[in-house]
Amino acid sequence: MGRPLKENSLTPQDLVQAAIACLDREGESALGVNRVARELGVKPPAIYKHLDGNTGLRRAVALEIWSNYLTDCQSQMIDITEPRTLLRIGAQATRDFAQRYPARYAVMTQYQMRPTDPEEAEIIQNSLHFFQQSLQLYKLSEDALIDVMRMVNAAIYGFITREQQDLMTLNGFITREQQDLMTLNRSTDQSYEVMLDALIVAIEYIRQNDR
Repeated sequence: MGRPLKENSLTPQDLVQAAIACLDREGESALGVNRVARELGVKPPAIYKHLDGNTGLRRAVALEIWSNYLTDCQSQMIDITEPRTLLRIGAQATRDFAQRYPARYAVMTQYQMRPTDPEEAEIIQNSLHFFQQSLQLYKLSEDALIDVMRMVNAAIYGFITREQQDLMTLNGFITREQQDLMTLNRSTDQSYEVMLDALIVAIEYIRQNDR
């Protein structure tokens, strides 16, 4: 990298971007104040001037990743109104993001958002809006919509989580004995498409039985 940033010129965004760069190269273990300080060529106390240690750093990074992820997904859904297509695009965009940035995805999904925090509440609302965008045309009642959102989230998140574990195995982070279904002789791409087909059928069933 170029000349290290001087301590007095650092901004919170500098810290977040440096942390994400470390995260992409080295995985979750690199998400720490000491590692980011080395990346920027400064002493750790310079980080504490802007963020509350490792906890504050992880929060800032998680919020930045969520914001980037939602922007990326929404950009792919512009001018599309057919609900099944929206659902597929959103599901594929999420999987693509996880495959491109496994460490970012892990940090993003593991961080527990708090509705009482204004910044985090905004991310939560944006996330729900993105989710509902692909389902709103089904015109579900509030209870049915919650059921569908939970079902879709569990299916997509669960599938991607297992894929991420498979990737970790290949990289030596977990043992091969912990692998199972994702190693069977069947394309995970095909299985993902079948799962999305099943979700669409299930959503339609819920819609028809919604009272």
